[in-house]
Amino acid sequence: MCPPPEDSIAASIEKPVTVESPTPNVIPPPPPMYKFLIGSLGLSTIALLVSTIVLASEKGKLSGDSSSAGTVTNGDDFLESKASSAFFATEDDNTCAGAKLAFENKLCADLDVPTPQAGANVTKGYVGELDMNGTVPNIKPYWQSGMCPVNVHWHLGSEHYSYGEFDENGYGPRGNIPRPDWANRDLASTGTSDELTGAAAYDGVEDNGGVHVVQDGFRCHHFDASDPKFTTPYNWKHCMGMVVGETYEVHWPHSAAGDCGTVNQYQTPFYDGVFCNLPLEAFMTLGAQDIANAVGVHGQVFTIVNDESYFYPDMIRGMIVDKEMGKDIHIYSGSTTGETRSNEMCSQYAPVTWQVDRKCHMISASSFDKMCYDMKMQRDNMIEDLHPHGSRELVKDELVANNQYYPDGVRKNLRA
Repeated sequence: MCPPPEDSIAASIEKPVTVESPTPNVIPPPPPMYKFLIGSLGLSTIALLVSTIVLASEKGKLSGDSSSAGTVTNGDDFLESKASSAFFATEDDNTCAGAKLAFENKLCADLDVPTPQAGANVTKGYVGELDMNGTVPNIKPYWQSGMCPVNVHWHLGSEHYSYGEFDENGYGPRGNIPRPDWANRDLASTGTSDELTGAAAYDGVEDNGGVHVVQDGFRCHHFDASDPKFTTPYNWKHCMGMVVGETYEVHWPHSAAGDCGTVNQYQTPFYDGVFCNLPLEAFMTLGAQDIANAVGVHGQVFTIVNDESYFYPDMIRGMIVDKEMGKDIHIYSGSTTGETRSNEMCSQYAPVTWQVDRKCHMISASSFDKMCYDMKMQRDNMIEDLHPHGSRELVKDELVANNQYYPDGVRKNLRA
């Protein structure tokens, strides 16, 4: 077969078709008024976005609604689980219940051997007047002496006195108390004034079951009525009778005779925890130094704020030691405290070691509420410690131990 002629082959091949691109859709520039509207809308959108971010941030800091306590919002679920748990089925499982050794308050003048009292002046340099005859406080971290926290509770205002931190010149939503008339403190030695706030004392705290009438103590200097973190109410879920902006002194009693490391470690009253594994017969063999070495209290003073940037999740465990917190510590021998004791009526639970933070710190309301939730989760019923207790009046110099520990040797004999 003969091949077709070349011109027929060329004719059978289609030439490529050139498709012209359509004229692009050019959007005409908007009139000047449209330009203005578009620019304004863009700026408004940005402003709205910024405002939304700011409002969200402020809502996260100020906790006033039911969603505020983020760490404990779902806590009720666990409380329901506790109610049906075999771990809490019978009170007989609490081996520390009723372990308290009862030593009633006694007139200070009638004590055969004067016992050192707390809370005292913890201003750096202060020294009490009661001779301790060689008994010294335990200066070690309590855990190094085999002690563990057996309770946590707090007092309205501060029982201790630290000039410039929690004293008569502080303030709170319900005022302050004056420095007692007997306290002839040489203020000139510190270069400070003696001006009082003139505030009225607060005589009660409300809770869900009524009113606890309590005696208040001194206030810190943080409160600012113009700052919402001190005045915005908090929706308390677990603590009772608490007020944002107020000063509270928290105590963590420790004992080497506590049921450390068990489900019975935390107890109310705290005496059950202190004496859990210390029967009366064994206690009577102990000397003053034995007690000072084996029983101690941590004290730390806070102003409550409604601001989540001050949240700390584990207050039940003990004094907060971080950065400036728990660093400037006053150590001395003292007693149990509370408003049932005074400068006439003394506690016989002494001499126990006190380690008290001289500084006042801000802490979020949610931190306290989380602590109260943790207290509710203990085997022992700690409901009697979920509200502020009354504060003892400032202890007179003659009832305060003279064994304050000053590692730098600073002892100024300041009067209260």
